[in-house]
Amino acid sequence: MKIGILTGGGDAPGINAVVRAIVRKSIQCYGYEAFGIKDGWLGLVQGDYTRMDMKSLSGLLSKGGTVLGTSRTNPFKSADGPGRILKNVADQGFDAIVAIGGDDTLGVAAKLYDMGLKVVGVPKTIDNDLVGTDYTFGFQTAVSIACEALDRLRTTAESHHRVMILEVMGRNAGWIALEAGIAGGANAILIPEKPFDIDEVCEFIRKRHARGRNFSLIVAAEGAKPKESKEFVYNSKLDEFGHERLGGIADYISREIEKRFEDIDTRTMVLGHLQRGGSPIAFDRVLATRFGVAAIDMVHDGKYGNMVGLQGNEMVPVPLKDVIGKRKVVDLKLYDEAAIFFG
Repeated sequence: MKIGILTGGGDAPGINAVVRAIVRKSIQCYGYEAFGIKDGWLGLVQGDYTRMDMKSLSGLLSKGGTVLGTSRTNPFKSADGPGRILKNVADQGFDAIVAIGGDDTLGVAAKLYDMGLKVVGVPKTIDNDLVGTDYTFGFQTAVSIACEALDRLRTTAESHHRVMILEVMGRNAGWIALEAGIAGGANAILIPEKPFDIDEVCEFIRKRHARGRNFSLIVAAEGAKPKESKEFVYNSKLDEFGHERLGGIADYISREIEKRFEDIDTRTMVLGHLQRGGSPIAFDRVLATRFGVAAIDMVHDGKYGNMVGLQGNEMVPVPLKDVIGKRKVVDLKLYDEAAIFFG
């Protein structure tokens, strides 16, 4: 049996650990052949793949990024894209494809499954916003990086009596901002699920100053937005899945705070791709490994058209049709718990 593996969309710490687990169990336990597909769905459109063996797995567990390369290619943007994929799969003799990706990558997988492709999905999104799984790998690494940034910003904010605003990833869901903000002791957390009032944010700062705390830390998801406003767009050029590039919320908050306080100095920091890069923490290495093992087991059992999901402590098959186009957003009860510590 020949298995093709691809990684699509943005990279996330732990992708290589998933690939390692898939390949190792394929070869060692089932006697399958494993092939890495280059640059996501683009590699299947162009017929670009390479055989993987046990030697090719050396060092992958802790390695960031993806050794297979990735892209945001949407094969359904061209009339012949899906047909070329199905032809290349048949010509190469792939018996199944394992697609590691988020909503866009898995959305393509679901459509191709309906066209006859035998495919299993592995959930991958920094934002932790895919339904059907409690966690996605890479998320906890991103939270850890953001928390460390808050710890470092705190010392300079306190020294210079400043308001520091940290912008983190989170287009439609504020999981990174929320968990990093709680762990890092942020004085305000702004997320897409709860549009904010800038005057209320400023009131938190006033309360701190009244208590003699002349510095503040604010963490904002990139998709956070003021009430009666849209999210801030850094670049309106759309990718192949119709997404704009978000960014700029930290600068907006900074300007608005300085308008309202003559004696307060603000600084902003955008973590950006630092949250994606580097080695995954232990939690994500373990989770990614479990995802990879479960994915190849699902292939072996013929459970195509499903995504692997972590539910409780169990890896379970989740139909792709129940995942795509949906969003796991922050439970506002948890946000209310975090809000106890604002100001």
